[in-house]
Amino acid sequence: MQNILTVIGKGFGDEGKGLATDYFCSKSSNALVIKHNGGAQAGHTVETDDKRFVFHQLSAGSFRNADTFWADTYYPDLYKLGEEIEEFRSVSGICPKIYCDAKTHVTLIDDVLINMLLELSRGDGRHGSCGMGINECDLRTKAGFGITVKDIITSSPEDVVKKIEDIRNGYGVRRLSELGLNMQSAQASEMTELFEALSSKTVIENAVDEMKRNAEKYVTVCEDSEGFLKSRDMIVFESGQGLLLDSENQEFAPHVTASRTGLYNPCKICSKYGLKLTEAVYVTRSYVTRHGAGPLPYECTAAELGITSVDKTNVHNAWQGSLRHALHGSVEEFVKPVKDDLEECTFVAIPASLFITHLNETVGKLKTSSGDISAEEFIKDPLIGDFFSSFYFSYSNTGAEKI
Repeated sequence: MQNILTVIGKGFGDEGKGLATDYFCSKSSNALVIKHNGGAQAGHTVETDDKRFVFHQLSAGSFRNADTFWADTYYPDLYKLGEEIEEFRSVSGICPKIYCDAKTHVTLIDDVLINMLLELSRGDGRHGSCGMGINECDLRTKAGFGITVKDIITSSPEDVVKKIEDIRNGYGVRRLSELGLNMQSAQASEMTELFEALSSKTVIENAVDEMKRNAEKYVTVCEDSEGFLKSRDMIVFESGQGLLLDSENQEFAPHVTASRTGLYNPCKICSKYGLKLTEAVYVTRSYVTRHGAGPLPYECTAAELGITSVDKTNVHNAWQGSLRHALHGSVEEFVKPVKDDLEECTFVAIPASLFITHLNETVGKLKTSSGDISAEEFIKDPLIGDFFSSFYFSYSNTGAEKI
């Protein structure tokens, strides 16, 4: 029987999904990790005793030799792929295998450029985008202007360049007009440079050269995804971002992502290919973080939480600023996002588990608005203990244990 589980962030992202994915992949010699939402914006950190890597498009199970599969709901950035693979190979000595569905569409350089322009144009009212073009790619693809990984591999460079030029002229110009973005609206020199790139054929040609090289060298397109997926004894759906950033989450809109971050995609994929999810694992830190703009209930400083360690992954950057911190709310508030997520897949019974990370930073306690509480005591609360079927605690950067 296949063991198929999904790793889902319970908050705003950065909960420890990389650590959780690595942990589950360590239990199998034939694991496959499915990337099903977002794209290259993910930053999932995995540490071993002597190695550390931040995964973007490769699965966070790669240290365990788990292969990566890009679902048709994932938007890879082939331009960036080669750099990540070579960096990982230099750290691990491993060249991971990547597979993708025949209908997996790719992020283009123009998606990234338009994303950057839009976010810069918002000034102090930024949404918190990381400038990777995921939403633009999603909108373009759904408008009928998509390009698949298979297209990149099977077409000549000249044909790919021509297709992207046609997209730029047939869709990109209209999209910029809809957004009210033009050279005259540029508020800074960096915006002018982005507009110039959007009119340059050389930018497209250079991007296509790198995209084709990386796709042909590193990616295998699966014409029979169902058969391929059913050949693995363990599948881990590795979600990007967190439930509170789901595209359908109206409470925190517009400061959300363009993708479905919870059970929605894994349930659809499993239904499509006749697979059965066996566990939904919801991951949270012992406190709450958010990297980017938008509301953050119970926000406080790292110092107020007693956090003295430096987050090496979520560093300050021009797009998202500095990592923000907060307390967990009430038990009811803690469980609500998970309940809401499970209700979207009521047609299947999926046991929900809780995976708590970063307990080493808080002396084994959860930081809540009503005070500190040990993880062991927290899960004894009936609203927690009766709701989740299993619990995993991580007291280090390198592993976890099932409680």
